[in-house]
Formats: sequence, C-alpha cells, structure tokens
Amino acid sequence: MTKPTQVKVWDPLVRFFHWSLVSAFFIAFITEEDLLIVHSWAGYLIFGLIVTRIIWGFIGTRYARFSEFIYQPSTIFEFIKDTLSFRARRYLGHNPAGGAMIILLIASLLITTSSGILLLGAEEQAGPVANWFAQAAGFWGDVLEGLHEFFAHFTLLLVFTHVAGVIFESLVHKENLVSAMLSGFKTADTNEIEKTL
Repeated sequence: MTKPTQVKVWDPLVRFFHWSLVSAFFIAFITEEDLLIVHSWAGYLIFGLIVTRIIWGFIGTRYARFSEFIYQPSTIFEFIKDTLSFRARRYLGHNPAGGAMIILLIASLLITTSSGILLLGAEEQAGPVANWFAQAAGFWGDVLEGLHEFFAHFTLLLVFTHVAGVIFESLVHKENLVSAMLSGFKTADTNEIEKTL
C-alpha cells in the first residue's frame, strides 16, 4: 500500500501570476472603453505578468518550466481522448492539455495586450507608442481594434474552456485543482512521486 503525501507543485510566483492574471483580465474585459484608464492599466498589468511568466517558464521551478509541460500534438490529443474515456494518466504538474492551454492563453493574451497598446496609441494618441501613429491613425485604429477585440473574445473562450477542463479533470482524478493552485500543494502517493523523479 502506498502512502499519500503532500507535494509542493505550484511555487508562489506561479500562484500569484495565475490569480493576478484572472483578476486583471476580467477587470480589463468588463471595463472596455467605458473606463479607459482602468482598462489600460489592467492591460499593462496583464502584459507585465505575461512577460514575467515567459521568463519564469525558462528559469523557474520544476513544474513552472515550459520543458515540463510542452508536449507533442499527438500526446495532447491522446491525453484528451483518454480523459474523455475517463482513463487519462494523472500528472502532478500540468497535464498535456493543460500545458497546451497555457501556451494558447499566453499567446492570445500577448496579442491582445500588444494590440491594445498599439490601439491606444493609434486612437487616443496615448501610451508608449503614441508617436508611431501621427500620420495614419485612422487606418491602423480600425485594424488594431478588430484584432484587439477578436483576441480578447478568443481569450475569454479559452478561459471558459480552461475552467471546464479544470472541473472535469478534478472530477476524473477526484482532486481539487483550484485548491492546489491556492495552496501550491497536491496529494501524491509514493509511486507517483517516484515516477516524476
């Protein structure tokens, strides 16, 4: 019989990043153009968080590193198929589908925030790139607004998919993944710990 034990999986930076990103994204999404200053600062915060997370993905703790959770597409699809059949392997860190979702969210949020910074410069002549659009603001404003809105809504779709995946995975493996992202700890038996060493 294997003895369950608590394993530290999510470091403080990963947890701070996760919950700060959740808050900042929903503040930015809700405020839109109605509270442009709040919307812009929430966007700057998201951009800073994403850049920090990318750096941490290379130099951070074990389960935070991209090398720990980036898988081949075939592995991701196999994992999703196994999950839907209720026979997927449990991972202490991010599973293949969760890892793919992180990459998609980072990419989508990077495009959303970058286009937002450019849009602020083009339409409001404000922000760090305002002087780039002195002559052709109208054309670029329309292009950037479409891009910004598309990726903001695409990110929201990814968020809902991510939440559904977390709930489903929590039920399949009978563990509280939200609690793990709050505390940083997951329960693992000796065999699971040995497999990851």
